[in-house]
Amino acid sequence: MKKTILAAAAAVVAATLALSGCAGENATPAPDGDADTGWSTSTLNIDFATYNPLSLIIKDQGWLESTLDGVTVNWTQSLGSNKANEGLRAGALDVGSTAGSAALLARANGSPIRTIDIYTQPEWSALATLPGSGISSVADLTGKTVAVTVGTDPYFFLLQALDEAGVDVKDVNIQNLQHADGGTALVNGSVDAWSGLDPMMAAHEINDGIELFYRNVDFNTYGFLNATEDFVTNHADVAQVVVDAYEKARAWALENPDETAALLAEAAGIDQAVADKVLLERTTIDLDPVPGDAQLKVLKVVAPIQVANGDIPSQDAADQALDSLFYPDFAKKADASKVS
Repeated sequence: MKKTILAAAAAVVAATLALSGCAGENATPAPDGDADTGWSTSTLNIDFATYNPLSLIIKDQGWLESTLDGVTVNWTQSLGSNKANEGLRAGALDVGSTAGSAALLARANGSPIRTIDIYTQPEWSALATLPGSGISSVADLTGKTVAVTVGTDPYFFLLQALDEAGVDVKDVNIQNLQHADGGTALVNGSVDAWSGLDPMMAAHEINDGIELFYRNVDFNTYGFLNATEDFVTNHADVAQVVVDAYEKARAWALENPDETAALLAEAAGIDQAVADKVLLERTTIDLDPVPGDAQLKVLKVVAPIQVANGDIPSQDAADQALDSLFYPDFAKKADASKVS
C-alpha cells in the first residue's frame, strides 16, 4: 500500500540529502537554445493549483526561476482541471495540472497535450450532501439536483458512481458550476448534492457540516501534469527542468508535511485543519511519477463512460487518446539534484 504523506516522511529523509545540487552547474540547455538565455525558450507559462500541492512548493521555493536563468516564469492559477485544459489548448499555458480523466477528455477531443508527470494520487472527489437531506446513497440522487464542474474529476466521479448504482444520468439534474460555487450552492440549499473537490470539500465538511455520503478512492483518477506537444517537442530542455523540480518538490513535501499543509492553507485561504485533512488523510504523494500502467488502468474504466455520455465522440477517439497521451521520458530521467 502506498504511504500517505506523513507515513512516508521518514523514508525519504536520507534521499533528500542528495538534492542540494545546483542546476546552474549541472543543467544542459539545448544546443539550439535562445541566444540570450541558453535555453530553448525565454518564457515558461506554468500553472499552480490548490489541488496540486507540489506546484505550490515549486512556486514558493522559486526553484524554476533560479534554475532557468534568464527565462521568465509566468505562474497562472488553475481553479480546476477544465481551466487548466483551457489554458493549454489556447497556448496560454505550456504546463498545466489536471486530473487524469480531464487530461484524457482533452486529448480525445483534439487538444494537443501530453502527460509528462504524475504529481499525486488524491482522494479528492466524493459525493456530498447536507444533514437531513434524505440522501444516503447514490440511488437517492434520482430526480435530485447535483452541482459539479463538467469536464473535471468530480464530474467523472459522479458519472462512475451513477453507473455503478444503475442510475441514468438523464434522471439527475446536473448543474454545471465551478468547484467553489458548487460547494456554496450545496451549503445554501440551492442544490441537493455536490460532487466536490478538495480542499473546498474538506473546508465545507469542517466548517459547514456537509456529509460525504459516497466515497470511492478507485473512482478518483491521478493528478496529471500535462504539457503542450509544442513544449514537449521544441522545449524539451525546459520541460525536463520542470519535471526535475516536481521530483524535488515531492521529496520536500514528504520531508516537510506540516510546511506543505501550511502552503496549501495559505494558497487556498483555508484553515490549517482543512489543509491537514486534505494532505495527511487524502493525498498520496509517495508514488512513481512516470505515467504508465497504473494510470492507464484507471483511464480505461473512465473512457467508455465518457464515450457513452457523449463527452468523447467515439471509442476510437478514446483509444487513440489512451495510446498517445503519455510522454514518460522526462519522468524516467527526473533528477532533483539538477534543480537549484
